[in-house]
Amino acid sequence: MNTPNPIPQLLNRLRMRQVALMLAVGEHGTLRKASAELGMTQPAATKMIQELESALGQRLFERVGRGQRLTAAGNSVLGYFRGMRGSVESMTRELAELQLGSSGRLSVGTIMAPSPTLLTSAIIALKQAYPLLSVDITMDTSDRLLELLREGALDVAIGRIRDEHRQDYSFTPLENEALAVVVGVHHPLCRQASVAFSSLLRYPWILQPVGSPMREVLDQEFRMLQVPAPKGLIETASILTTTDLIDKTDMIAVMPRSIADSYARHGLLKVLPCHIRHKMESFGSITRKDRPASDASRFFLSVIHRQDKPKPKPKSARRGKTPS
Repeated sequence: MNTPNPIPQLLNRLRMRQVALMLAVGEHGTLRKASAELGMTQPAATKMIQELESALGQRLFERVGRGQRLTAAGNSVLGYFRGMRGSVESMTRELAELQLGSSGRLSVGTIMAPSPTLLTSAIIALKQAYPLLSVDITMDTSDRLLELLREGALDVAIGRIRDEHRQDYSFTPLENEALAVVVGVHHPLCRQASVAFSSLLRYPWILQPVGSPMREVLDQEFRMLQVPAPKGLIETASILTTTDLIDKTDMIAVMPRSIADSYARHGLLKVLPCHIRHKMESFGSITRKDRPASDASRFFLSVIHRQDKPKPKPKSARRGKTPS
């Protein structure tokens, strides 16, 4: 016998006013302040929460002293309601763009690596197909991009994803990311033909924040050498801040090879001949499973993944002949 689907009944009982109240609690911290913001009496807000708890079959608040705080279930529900708000915000932005005569809006988040290669080509192709489409590009770490995607601030993210998040997101890998050790063009190590990783430790360092995949790779490298991470670190995900700092100091930094090579070609930094043994996991496209993709999103994903596939060689080249 098939078990009845509880979702339609839950949707019938769930009211947007309840969602708004939970979001206000998340913003203000207390039910009293949340109800005041929404112009409700506290007893009315309490009754609304009780109805929501009845619909969900979970206690969302627990009493602490004279006040209340969210339970684990309450925090989980609040996270999903924030995602709902993000979806609504994304919808209203797109509708506003359509009303103004454009082809909508696409918000893309990305880590540093794909920017000068895959992303640039995909954006150019996207604008050729949708000339009136507004495109937002956000650059950040993978963990922060997932938060923005969950909240609805992004339609597509290009980054990495942990196994515990894969049930809620669709991930399609693109490529691995090589890392490069970089310094300013006047750094004392620029003149060396080979640089041992251990020799970098006497200089100050710039690294990505704790928790980012790139930082984890470097922490593994330090552990393998049985040395602590450099003291007095500057932690930033900003490529602009990093390049500016190494230009004006003797600091050491690590960034994706694709970014480093692009900056080095313009004389903005030097890539040191130093090998990092640990590798990063593949990055790829990430979308939410519970949110429908727009035509522009589907086109963008098809283009960025089509670029990743090797292009077939001309028949003349396969026969060993030089194409005319």
